[in-house]
Amino acid sequence: MNTGMRIAPRWAAAGLAALLGLAGCAAGPDYRRPAMDLPDGYKESGPWKTAEPGVVDGTRPWWEAYGDPTLSGLIVQANAANQTIQQAQAQYRQARAAADAARAGFWPTAGVSASTQRARAKSNGMTGVSNGYAAALDVSWEPDLWGAVRRQVEASDASTQASQASLAAARLSIQAALAQDYLQLRAVDREKDLYARTLDAYTRTLKLTQSQYDAGVALRSDVAQAEAQLKTAEAQSIDLDASRSQLEHAIAILTGRAPAQFSLPPVAAGQPWMFRVPAVPTGLPSDLLERRPDIAAAERDVASANAGIGVARAAYFPSLVLSASGGFGAASFAQWFNAPGRVWSLGALLAETVFDGGLRKARDAQAVAVFDASAAQYKQTVLGAFQEVEDNLSTLRVLDDEARAQDDAVAASLLSERLALAQYRAGTTTFLTVAVAQALTLSNERAAVQLRGRQLVASVALVKAVGGGWSADALKTPDTQALAVAGQPQAANQPTENE
Repeated sequence: MNTGMRIAPRWAAAGLAALLGLAGCAAGPDYRRPAMDLPDGYKESGPWKTAEPGVVDGTRPWWEAYGDPTLSGLIVQANAANQTIQQAQAQYRQARAAADAARAGFWPTAGVSASTQRARAKSNGMTGVSNGYAAALDVSWEPDLWGAVRRQVEASDASTQASQASLAAARLSIQAALAQDYLQLRAVDREKDLYARTLDAYTRTLKLTQSQYDAGVALRSDVAQAEAQLKTAEAQSIDLDASRSQLEHAIAILTGRAPAQFSLPPVAAGQPWMFRVPAVPTGLPSDLLERRPDIAAAERDVASANAGIGVARAAYFPSLVLSASGGFGAASFAQWFNAPGRVWSLGALLAETVFDGGLRKARDAQAVAVFDASAAQYKQTVLGAFQEVEDNLSTLRVLDDEARAQDDAVAASLLSERLALAQYRAGTTTFLTVAVAQALTLSNERAAVQLRGRQLVASVALVKAVGGGWSADALKTPDTQALAVAGQPQAANQPTENE
């Protein structure tokens, strides 16, 4: 009898040790980032661009490279008030709360209860009324023997990081869209200034033609042609107002305001073109895995899906629930602290599903499929990032060559216009020659301005394509730092770590 009593604790201890050993393992595969065959360099990297390796400077806001205080101010406003960013911030807080909820699974649950009752009962032919008072504390805990909770926490943490990266991607997208709209608007202002100067020149040409006609050395058709040229240019100038208004409205929405509440004055007439196309170092293709927030978000989604496999496979193992309760119960409060009034219980429940019609197998297959889909989406996101960088590198290279040729065309057309006017004043050529030369000058100068705008827009797109100075290290920083833009204060309505 004593031998059996000595053996029982040994078996119990061995069983507990085995359970603790199993508890150190988590069901499902450990996560590894999906492998990809990355190129050593970009196809468009060539002698035309800076050969220094590197990335956009992450220590300061990237838009400051354009040297425009108005643009910087607008982006700060968008960071604080844009509704798309606000939505992404709320989704990030939601994911963070879900991760906290998953961690609660590590801890036991405790509850208290109190009850009172008055009952009338009949026993042995006697009817009586009795009172009852009870209070209890109940505690239950399910040890995470197979790592289901750990995998769920792992999945939730990865989802939180994915949401954090998605917030950075949303912010970068809004910043880039705002910068592109603003630079296009300033290009339209530049075109308006060009048309203002052109209209002055066409007005002088019309007066010259009228004088030539009054002197009898020009035809009435020359006057009509000069007037038509002036009115056509005037109509084209007015047409630019529609494009400018639409860009201004888009900027208003991006900064979180209604178009009626926003106005952006045009640049002063004759002001020189102040914007410069900054050099955007791209680094190596492998850098995009750490510099692009959308790639980081997709990679974290894969990690979350991988942990989901472990959650599904943990369901194959039995569950153990430990419970305890204690309290008081008696016919009156005075009897609670007497021995008969004190009650307690301890218990353990070990349960295993023996048949579920293939439910666990189906959920396991579903989790694996979710992982495969997430991995494919991650790889597609990486390939899409490579394409965006290559596209914008190619665009900048082509536009750079085109701009140099267009500048030569502008210089040649200006010379042609001056010579044609001189010949017309001397009476050695017709006004048609002047009109053609002036139209060509306007066309070339407008094309040069538009090319400048396209270069600026493409440079912003390249900044966005290489991550805008963001780094995946931001996912390891405190939440208050992660929610703030590099170099910018956190929005006042966002929660801090102490809230």
